[in-house]
Amino acid sequence: MTLRDCKIIDLPKVEDRRGNLTFVEGNNHIPFDIKRVYYLYDVPGGAERGGHAHKNLHQFVIAMSGSFDMLLDDGHTKFKYHLNRSYYGLYIPPMMWREIDNFSSGSVCLVLASEHFDENDYFRDHQQFIQAINTKR
Repeated sequence: MTLRDCKIIDLPKVEDRRGNLTFVEGNNHIPFDIKRVYYLYDVPGGAERGGHAHKNLHQFVIAMSGSFDMLLDDGHTKFKYHLNRSYYGLYIPPMMWREIDNFSSGSVCLVLASEHFDENDYFRDHQQFIQAINTKR
């Protein structure tokens, strides 16, 4: 996988004077079935999250409230996304190192995942991730 496989996906936005509604359907709006949902919140100022890659897991990340930066690294190139709207999200395929920082006060980061939690699916050491990328070539 390369950074070209990562992309911002606009979600449906139903506008109403009483408040807007956005929804996500697995294998419709995002390219996988949703098996797990989790969210990050109350992240202290200056703290970072992520710092890992997944071997097989696909993710879709949405800034439900506030904003944060997502740095992606495919082992050769890095790119930073600034997420700050609840009606679009960032699709992240497997084998992509990610770091999340610059959380605004009150931000909520929602993550939709293609698989249940599995510690064996993680690269938590960047150098091991780089070695795995180079081995696949």
